[in-house]
Amino acid sequence: MKRIYLGAALLLAAIPARAADYSVITLTANVARPADLVWSRIGGYCDITKWLGPNCVISQGAGDVGTIRLLNDGSVTEIMVAKTARSYTYTQPNTAILYHGTLAVEPVDAAHSRIVYTLFYDQAPLATAEAQAANRAQRSSRFQGAVDKMKELAEAP
Repeated sequence: MKRIYLGAALLLAAIPARAADYSVITLTANVARPADLVWSRIGGYCDITKWLGPNCVISQGAGDVGTIRLLNDGSVTEIMVAKTARSYTYTQPNTAILYHGTLAVEPVDAAHSRIVYTLFYDQAPLATAEAQAANRAQRSSRFQGAVDKMKELAEAP
């Protein structure tokens, strides 16, 4: 029995660790509305249905750190890992890319604000530079569309 464990340990030690290659995408939109109003229109944890489209169900929690939302009929799990008065950060625990996203609304002045959406992920699992670039372009386009939709919702009468 000891030989099996020792053999497995030696095998694992011989496999080189893959180096992470973290990517950060930051998308913004300036909004002609106060930050608190903007947040009230787009900042609920399942408001993602309004501006990105997937269905959303809270499976655990009440909107605080630790709240879990299920997207796309439960195929995507996201856990809120940080929260402020006008922001939250979530992670997808079942992914190889260490994916995190942050939605924030920052005040600019009393009547204006800025929506900031930041994506953070490990692009190393994507095998080539071309695949990484294509993935980054797809994420940037999709989430800029979401930020633009948030702006539209926030500025609606």
